[in-house]
Amino acid sequence: MNEPTDAGLRYASDVEPGIRRRRRGKTFTYVDGRGKPVRDRHVLERIRKLAIPPAWEDVWIAADASAHLQATGRDARGRKQYRYHDRWREVRDAAKFDHLARFARRLPRIRRRVRRDLGRRGLPREKVLAAVVSLLDATLLRVGNERYRRANKSFGLTTLRDRHASVRGGRIHLAFRAKSGKEASLDLADPRLARVVKRCQDLPGQHLFNYVGEDGAVHGVDSSMVNAYLREIAGEAVTAKDFRTWGATVLAAEALGQAGDFTSKADSRRRIKAAVTEVAEHLGNTPAICRKSYIHPTVVDCYLSRTLLGPRRERSAQAPAVAGLRAAERRTLALLEAGPAVLPAEDSS
Repeated sequence: MNEPTDAGLRYASDVEPGIRRRRRGKTFTYVDGRGKPVRDRHVLERIRKLAIPPAWEDVWIAADASAHLQATGRDARGRKQYRYHDRWREVRDAAKFDHLARFARRLPRIRRRVRRDLGRRGLPREKVLAAVVSLLDATLLRVGNERYRRANKSFGLTTLRDRHASVRGGRIHLAFRAKSGKEASLDLADPRLARVVKRCQDLPGQHLFNYVGEDGAVHGVDSSMVNAYLREIAGEAVTAKDFRTWGATVLAAEALGQAGDFTSKADSRRRIKAAVTEVAEHLGNTPAICRKSYIHPTVVDCYLSRTLLGPRRERSAQAPAVAGLRAAERRTLALLEAGPAVLPAEDSS
């Protein structure tokens, strides 16, 4: 489903007449498109449930409860923000995961090309982009973008500075301020990749990932170049975020596969929460964001249907080998392609 009508909703835009919010002391009042106060308790309750932050300015709220877009506004930094209907969010969240199994099938091809490009002489564009993709694959870090770095003073792979990396022998150590002010620190043993990172550090300038163009000039790489490189080598639409989503899904599948059987709904919730928290710590996200945005829902469904437990997990572990995928990745791919078993979850609480 890709259209609001598929979810039983109506497409809406904030250019159409709607409800406006007006501040009155420490509270707010609302007026409709004709400037009349909104007093209908059902409408006011819908607005309350949207939880629009008090700091938002220029707030527009859809007059129609079935509009896919429920509200817009400007945050304290002047950025436009959106509130969508719950059903539309569910549709969009599900769509984010639709292509993950295809990405996994393309991953061996991507890895082969990355290995080949890492072997190029000098520091051409393809070699440095391959180094970034290799780090995405190994660390699940965010790719980063310059606008976000300037606005938030935080970094992703393509915005790292020389000072954020240290190379000793075949080991790379990265330490930097990541999204939401969290300090990221990780080590990676990869002699070939370490040599590329060290050579990048030796180039002029503070930016870590630079390449040497055919004209001999030094150029930086950015997230758009990484995504273009991925599309080229994968042969279809692949983005840097897919590595993070796939990695989180694999980690969750393994954690839940080892979580053991549950005895009640409450017990299943505890075990799922523990597994999601473990993955979230690896990604540097909150558990809520991790589960919603990075862990394929089929993995949790498979756990609840016990597809991840006992003989069924053993069968998934014996999935046909896919050259270029690790054992845990093969197990996860088999789960995504087969789906959960048709078994009810425990009914007791």
